[in-house]
Amino acid sequence: MADGMLPTAVTSAATVVLHGRKVVGGVAEGEALVTHERISGWGGVDPRTGTVVETRHELRGQSFAGKVLVFPGAKGSSGWSAQFHLARALGTAPAAWLFNEMTTKIALGAVVSHAPAMTDFDHDPIECIRSGDWVRVDADAGIVTITRRTA
Repeated sequence: MADGMLPTAVTSAATVVLHGRKVVGGVAEGEALVTHERISGWGGVDPRTGTVVETRHELRGQSFAGKVLVFPGAKGSSGWSAQFHLARALGTAPAAWLFNEMTTKIALGAVVSHAPAMTDFDHDPIECIRSGDWVRVDADAGIVTITRRTA
């Protein structure tokens, strides 16, 4: 766009709203952690610390615990449900999940984490949200509100 704005519904200079489909209901908010890379559940995350541990992943060493995890989707084996169930039990799971591609792996991981999760957005959340932005996910209403991090 000519003015440099993202192609989203902007409610103010610092707030962006996305609409999507509920996978797991609920409302949560937190700091965004965004990756352009898929995440492996088995061997890619450490549920004890809530950290991405996958070798060569752009988020390696970063914690998703209590954050809104924004990512394209899952990769790898069916370890998603076990890893994220354990993360929830240990208090290290994401506060919410926003992802582009729905698979059974990610659906099970989202369900066992008991965190709000959404997909099928009107605009790509990976392009609209930046790590550090404050994100409120209202999965029941299908609304994601992004408040830009101030520099």
